[in-house]
Amino acid sequence: MEKYCDLGSKKTIMKDMIRENREFLKDTLRLTYDFKQTDQNRGIKSPTIQKPLKNGQKIIELPKKNLYSPSGNKDLVSAILYRESNRKYSLEPLTLAEISFLLWATQGLRGSLHNGHAFRVVPSAGCRHSFETYIAAIHISGLKQGIYRYLPIEHGIVLEKEVENLSEKVVQATLGQSFAGEAGAVFIWVCIPYRMEWRYGPAAHRVIAFDAGHICQNLYLAVQAIAAGTCAIAAYNQSLMDELIEVDGEDEFTIYLSPVGKL
Repeated sequence: MEKYCDLGSKKTIMKDMIRENREFLKDTLRLTYDFKQTDQNRGIKSPTIQKPLKNGQKIIELPKKNLYSPSGNKDLVSAILYRESNRKYSLEPLTLAEISFLLWATQGLRGSLHNGHAFRVVPSAGCRHSFETYIAAIHISGLKQGIYRYLPIEHGIVLEKEVENLSEKVVQATLGQSFAGEAGAVFIWVCIPYRMEWRYGPAAHRVIAFDAGHICQNLYLAVQAIAAGTCAIAAYNQSLMDELIEVDGEDEFTIYLSPVGKL
């Protein structure tokens, strides 16, 4: 009898969780929350759009030549029509120029800084752009294996740390998804929620999820221009992935990732 009660209890919990998550997807909070209470409306200075460099970090400048017209370019209609998830990659490494293009295509700036924000090539609610892009560089020509962070303002990257056995650690952090460790690079998008909370308060988190999709879709289209493939990953070990890129898991944490490799 106890087993049947336990099963019934689990089903009730599951239904409650599903109901709560469905409510999260709805925009009902906007009708009840007083947006005058957000930090923005209270006159608090906006958070920076980019994390500062650590002491001793040096910017690695990314190639800018031919940034908008990489080799193997496809027209937009073809890119949309033939978009697909790829989990098999060749042994050919990615080049720094290709990484430069993909970083620009997913989080690059298309305008100068203005009042604490900057327009980018992807949309974001309130132009808040709550993400930092990390790269697990597994096979990128000219780069040591390690974790790098993109600097959209300078269009450069910085080495966060070198990592031995990076491929194996990526696979472990993605719950055994081996294709992630076979890619040339893994794009890891980290969320800093306060950038969005500053403007939208408790209504921020739903649109953060939307924005992650905008970024990854641009990557799906952009990889076709360099004869590469990608496959988005939303199932991963949160603590292992956050530990790998050294974020605190509270004010900054992994939210989405996508390996990229040559086909």
